[in-house]
Amino acid sequence: MTVGIAYLDGPRLARSLFAASDWVAAGRDEINRINVFPVPDGDTGTNFSLTLRSVADALRTQGAAPLGETARTMARAAVLGARGNSGIMLAHFLLGVAEAVEHRPSATVRDLAQAVRRGAEHLYNSIDDPREGTILTVARHAAEEAQRAATDSPDIRLFLKRMLSGGRRALAKTPELLAVLKEAGVVDAGGKGFVRMIEGMVRLVDGDPIQPAERVSEEEVQVQVLVPAATALVDAERDYQFCTEVLIQGSEFPPANQVRAQLRQFGGSIVVAEAMDVLKIHVHTDEPNAVFEYAERWGTIESTKAEDMRVQHRRLSHETRRAVGVVADSSADLSDTLLDRHGIALVPLQVMFGDETFRDRVELTPAEFFRRLRTSQQVPTTSQPTPAEFMHVLRDARAEAEEVVAVLLSSALSGTFQSAQAAVRAAGLDGIHLVDSRSASLGLGLLALRAAELAESGWPAARIVEELGRIRDRSGILLTVDQFDNLLRSGRVGRGKAWLAGKLDIKPILALDDRGAVVPLDRVRGRVNVLPRMMELLTERLTPRPKRLRLGVVHVDVSEVAEEVRSALVAEFAPHDCLVSPATPALATHVGPGAWAVCYQVEDGDRPEDASDREDHG
Repeated sequence: MTVGIAYLDGPRLARSLFAASDWVAAGRDEINRINVFPVPDGDTGTNFSLTLRSVADALRTQGAAPLGETARTMARAAVLGARGNSGIMLAHFLLGVAEAVEHRPSATVRDLAQAVRRGAEHLYNSIDDPREGTILTVARHAAEEAQRAATDSPDIRLFLKRMLSGGRRALAKTPELLAVLKEAGVVDAGGKGFVRMIEGMVRLVDGDPIQPAERVSEEEVQVQVLVPAATALVDAERDYQFCTEVLIQGSEFPPANQVRAQLRQFGGSIVVAEAMDVLKIHVHTDEPNAVFEYAERWGTIESTKAEDMRVQHRRLSHETRRAVGVVADSSADLSDTLLDRHGIALVPLQVMFGDETFRDRVELTPAEFFRRLRTSQQVPTTSQPTPAEFMHVLRDARAEAEEVVAVLLSSALSGTFQSAQAAVRAAGLDGIHLVDSRSASLGLGLLALRAAELAESGWPAARIVEELGRIRDRSGILLTVDQFDNLLRSGRVGRGKAWLAGKLDIKPILALDDRGAVVPLDRVRGRVNVLPRMMELLTERLTPRPKRLRLGVVHVDVSEVAEEVRSALVAEFAPHDCLVSPATPALATHVGPGAWAVCYQVEDGDRPEDASDREDHG
């Protein structure tokens, strides 16, 4: 008898997970649509897909490796990248699979059957309140069919098809086991994600291409607005507000059942996953901060998340897929209020204090950065976002919009733009338009804000990019520093000039050139003379006066100075907007305490007459 595929090694495992990840991603919207249990927040497809994406990204970075190393990478990446209840449950299944094969050079069908059974058992044992009719049922029945298939044929291709058949049969029966599914007329969303994962692997061995997710017309969108996830009700005992997650780094963790028992005081839907040196906790609760504080006893908190499930549920009933989404990096210095109002997603830069690394605005706020800047003996440094960070944010944005415009930090100042390009290439993302702002801070932020307004007005992505280029060429930044220490470290000035300037109380005025690089513009003696000279330079640049002008003031821990500057700008130029913001660490690190800048954006010319003209962004 000829055997089609007799064994699984590291590269084959990796390729199967790539295919599984792509196939789940193609069906994520449908999985979101049927997500009614344990809460109808409509994100099971997204969470399951992004967790698999984390695994695929880690394996692509690793390259070809033996089976054991591939399995360990798979398990750790699943825990690190687990999103939501479904993501952590998937991580548990993969942890069990990895434990069964990590010491084998290759795996036969019988080995795989044992691994799948171990995965299902690991998943079942991880749940605080196991319920049949969920992914638990689907994984267990798929594992049982895998055991039977292993006795019938040594061909992995046939084994996967039998496993898929078992999973599909179990999925079809989930409404009979869970009343909420039967009432909504759907199968379990997590179980659906699990089945699609196996389908992707079967499609790989059958040679079927993984098709991208189909786009739906506006008419179809209107029909799909009232989806089961939008209309389902939450059981009273499960009606917690926040889907909360904590990632903990450590060396010795208590047993998972002990962690779950201790977390019951905070809420429900508790799932705990551990892989080597990381512990991932998921819990639905009304007190996320209490969970975060409690989790500190088990190690170092690496990241936290608390998403309002009630808000997610409300959005399902009226939100549709956007035509154009907007992304910026965290140096944009826009307020959270503006980001939320316009749906602008941020990719965080990295900030380092010695051996500590923080994601800007995620793990380190401007206020906390300023506090550290005043008290720390260590000089901070910054780094652009990793391609992996860009992949996550751009994929999320692309899932919510037909196209994405990403406005990014000047390529002459940072490798951020190049990192985004690498992410788009590596992930094979389409519909992504990268815009080099040739600016920084609110210069970048104002450009991203305009992009969001144009998108809301119905402009297509290509036209938005063209318009941003026109606006960018008529905009700029003027910057001054109070101390030369940070500029000295960055190499912007020599030691002799810095010493002399300090002695003479010289204050520089800097600008960004056409490439987005920092250049000297002027200098004055004494702090009190900076603002008058800055106003003169702005008047020269803004003559004749624009009809539509946006201004921004950004500062490094000198809010009183920023307010004085804002008042002067509003009185002189009467701008459409004048935003004030603390500087991102990416800028503050290089210019130092006391620095401030004025960003101007001229928007005269062809533009839509829309509600943004009347909206108060200040």
